[in-house]
Amino acid sequence: MSEPKKQNYLQGAAILAAGVVIMKVLGAIYKIPLGNILGDTGYAHFLVAYNIYGVFLTLATAGLPVALSRMISEANTMNRPNQVRRIFSVAWWTFFAIGLACTLIMALFPRQLADALNDPSAEPSILALSPAVLLVCLTSAYRGYCQGHENMTPTTVGQVLEVLAKVAAGLALAWWLTRAGRELSIASAGAIFGVTIGSLAALAYMFYCKRHYYGSGREGSDIPESRGSALRALLRIGIPITLGSSVLSLINLLDSGLCMGRLQDAAGFTELAATELYGVYGKAQTLYNLPASFITPLTISVVPAISAAKALRHKRDVSRIAENSMRIAVVLALPMGVGLSVLAGPIMATVYPDSHSSGGVLLTIMGAASFFVCMALMMNSILQAGGNEKYPIYSMIAGGVVKIAVNWFLVADPEINIVGAPIGTLACYAVMCVMNFVFLCRRLPEKPSLGRILLRPAIASAVMGAAAWAVYGLAHSLLGEGYMHVALAMLCAIGVAVLVYLVLVIALRAVTLEDMRLIPKGEKLARILHIK
Repeated sequence: MSEPKKQNYLQGAAILAAGVVIMKVLGAIYKIPLGNILGDTGYAHFLVAYNIYGVFLTLATAGLPVALSRMISEANTMNRPNQVRRIFSVAWWTFFAIGLACTLIMALFPRQLADALNDPSAEPSILALSPAVLLVCLTSAYRGYCQGHENMTPTTVGQVLEVLAKVAAGLALAWWLTRAGRELSIASAGAIFGVTIGSLAALAYMFYCKRHYYGSGREGSDIPESRGSALRALLRIGIPITLGSSVLSLINLLDSGLCMGRLQDAAGFTELAATELYGVYGKAQTLYNLPASFITPLTISVVPAISAAKALRHKRDVSRIAENSMRIAVVLALPMGVGLSVLAGPIMATVYPDSHSSGGVLLTIMGAASFFVCMALMMNSILQAGGNEKYPIYSMIAGGVVKIAVNWFLVADPEINIVGAPIGTLACYAVMCVMNFVFLCRRLPEKPSLGRILLRPAIASAVMGAAAWAVYGLAHSLLGEGYMHVALAMLCAIGVAVLVYLVLVIALRAVTLEDMRLIPKGEKLARILHIK
């Protein structure tokens, strides 16, 4: 079977971006009904185990797949097929060793890990999730290999397949175990075992793609480097990327233990009450993460544009693309954040009707935080595309320290309790954004203008938020109480808000044709919306 046709940067970015959006939507489909099946307490056990898994996964796979794809791409460019085979062999065994070590830690010490995060009932979930780390590590080796051949399709299809299997298996197991009357800790373990099943499905698919498209690799006449040299190169490239990516994962893990511990030890809540509060916080996080999924495709597509301009030494183009991409991010992220904050109460009441009453307050704060998350992602990408990879690490460390400090004091206050956690998140990403913007002002050839980036989208978002608030209040007063009435009033408010925002964005020229060209299919969308 001949190798598939290579994709250029924008084609590959568009394919990955489509996969990211699909995965985030499917992920919401997974976590929202799961939160309702498990309830606040059961979902907290799920979240604690998942945060532990996230740290091990980041440590094992954040940087090495990128390093692998870069090394294979370079060897391919130099027409060294034997070197490609050597790199992949070394990487496969490296991924296997790292994944096995992480899996054994989770499998042999689930009780100790659960106790460390002040949730002993998360032990079965940690155990059920332990095989997934090894499976994902091996999958990442095959993904890095395909991406090194400039073929992004297997990665995207494999990720979607992984999420589909996770959703089907996880929800089915959670529903069956709760219906069977099993404890919430066991039902949570069944739900999270869907992640392991999804990882196995993705590994099987990526193994098939590698064998189907590339076989065992082409034979060549080149002399490959030693295994030691290949390993050193893999680690030299991968470790710095891993360190940068691990900061927030480690902070989120510390946040889990910190919140549970401070709620019980300082605020005076029982273990059950603290678990319930942390569970509703986790549910709000599912909704707050959605805006970032729509920004991620833009962060992917803007990197090659800035990189190309930098390579051609077009300094003005670098600054122009950076400012325009931040403006587009504001146009997309700000209304979503405002919408989540303004309609937080009805959204939580509709999506999670049986959750703790604090859910609306939590989402109100996290809606504001979601805007800063999106902007931090965009500015990170701009800095990385310009060869300034170290600066996002600085801002993430500073933001993480702020988050832990705020949580330590506020969550311990019985009157504030779990509401302190989203305040810490908001402070964390606000600090990251301020620092990243300062870095951009120093590193870009021309400083970006905050007025051009923020002013018009902020006006449109403010009017949109006021319209959503007014329409919901009117509709709710006419329809009355009840689940369906609240849901209908919320949908009316969202519909009016979207219409108002689109009209204002076009009328205020918050987005131009030049901005739209940074987005895949942006020119076609601009013609439909009459953007000039």
